[in-house]
Amino acid sequence: MHELGIVFHIAKTVENIALENHAEKVGRVVLEIGEVSTIIPSYLEDCWKWKCSKSEKMKGCELVIETIPAVTFCEECKQTYGTVEYGKICPYCGSEHTYLVQGNEHQIKEIEVF
Repeated sequence: MHELGIVFHIAKTVENIALENHAEKVGRVVLEIGEVSTIIPSYLEDCWKWKCSKSEKMKGCELVIETIPAVTFCEECKQTYGTVEYGKICPYCGSEHTYLVQGNEHQIKEIEVF
């Protein structure tokens, strides 16, 4: 379960930003998670609740998850397409010379503090 490590990293980053901005509490964090990132949102949410319960600044902090769609680029026909729907083989030309351009990442999008 790598979600716990991800939560610890994100929580540390958020707490540092809150401290730098003299915020008393963090009310909400919006995360963008790639559709094929291997992060399981329900596991992440469970870890998030547990981690936030251990921090005064983060206690009760809401976690909002937004999904970044997975998109693949074909080097042969220069088209992009949905990775989940079609996989590695380009639906336009049938080429296997493709690569993922988005959908494997995770990042903090917003932090709400007060």
